[in-house]
Amino acid sequence: MVWTVPLHEHSWYDHVRLKRVFVTDGTRHQVVLVDLRKLLLCADRDNTDYVLKPVAEWHSGKVRGIREFLDPDSARIPQMPYVTISTRRAPGLLGWIGIEREGVVSFRNGQHRARYLADAGARWCPVEVHEREASLLRELCGAADDARTVIRATQLGGDSRV
Repeated sequence: MVWTVPLHEHSWYDHVRLKRVFVTDGTRHQVVLVDLRKLLLCADRDNTDYVLKPVAEWHSGKVRGIREFLDPDSARIPQMPYVTISTRRAPGLLGWIGIEREGVVSFRNGQHRARYLADAGARWCPVEVHEREASLLRELCGAADDARTVIRATQLGGDSRV
């Protein structure tokens, strides 16, 4: 399967193609369509040292490299981002007493891709996540129902929709 993600603010090309990270039978990972703004908001809460700056602050070589990597005219199809998600206490009184929680996304792979796609006008994107975290990811970062009409999943050599 190859997912086609439209880009609405990108002068180089109007879409990208992404494939799954885990493709073997019996994989315990799922593809979830996410709202990129929600996903990146949760990713910005990651307290590790690897949260990227906005694309506008990347050096030109990095921008050119990711643009070429994602080019749909390339024979190679890049993998979709691969994430983990958890929750933690939200800041403030309600979080302190354990009532309010917030999502925290960590990228295992694909943070540059996700941030570049969001900057290029992609609203939604497929990501891969372990099956035990899929429902939490859908709850906190899931794409709107109309994303399924925009993001196309195509079997190589065929056509279908997610």
